[in-house]
Amino acid sequence: EVQLQASGGGLVQAGGSLRLSCAACGFADDDYAIGWFRQAPGKEREGVSCISSSDGSTLYAEFVKGRFTISSDNAKNTVYLQMNSLKPEDTAVYYCAANWDLLGDFCTVVGVRSDLKYDYWGQGTQVTVSS
Repeated sequence: EVQLQASGGGLVQAGGSLRLSCAACGFADDDYAIGWFRQAPGKEREGVSCISSSDGSTLYAEFVKGRFTISSDNAKNTVYLQMNSLKPEDTAVYYCAANWDLLGDFCTVVGVRSDLKYDYWGQGTQVTVSS
């Protein structure tokens, strides 16, 4: 059974940093992709970043490029989202999601354009950035 556990959210001032973690279990090594999504109050859920466990390829939404970094520790089956230079508009509930990535191209082909392409979801973690 695939399970995802997201953690690391909190309250931070604008310009500060947070690191989110997503621990995944139920996947074999190097055969999954993890995406981060977020949803602010009154807004639709939007994709933030994606990483493939097979080759570490990554993808970022334009609004986080240069500020957020996604990485993975395959030994721990954990994906991290390092968020720097946070802005009040980054305030949202952040979710990690996963899908099988047997060809190693999920982030390239699917990315984070559609949350419907992700079969497994963790609980959200709240990120609040104060001005």
